[in-house]
Amino acid sequence: MSDKVRGTVKWVEGEQFIGRIEGDQCSVILGEGGISPMKLLLLSVAGCTAFDVVMILKKMREPIKGLEIEIEGVRRDEYPRIYTEVTIHYRIYGNVDEKKARRGIELSQEKYCSASAHIKLSGAKVNYTLEIIRDN
Repeated sequence: MSDKVRGTVKWVEGEQFIGRIEGDQCSVILGEGGISPMKLLLLSVAGCTAFDVVMILKKMREPIKGLEIEIEGVRRDEYPRIYTEVTIHYRIYGNVDEKKARRGIELSQEKYCSASAHIKLSGAKVNYTLEIIRDN
């Protein structure tokens, strides 16, 4: 059984487009005045893994209070200009056990995060770093 996702992208004018996924309540502006599709792909990876890590750490009963992800992608010069390397920096807030945090990240990257999997399937190398900001 497959999970079908449908959406539309409409040209507004110039170099501006509006994209919307069927059944969702938000739209995204692509191109002029909005975000490029490749930058949106990078944010999708960050959002996907962020969701995974928070849910995994909560399931582990770790005292996570916050999470920020910084993501950086390097694209090749020739077309198609796919990402060749992606670096994800996880900044976790709370007195979270570092081994459990790393395990949560590994589970996200190796098993759950579909967006990261797509990037890896294109041949990109995905690296990550971790910073834990503990309570005083």
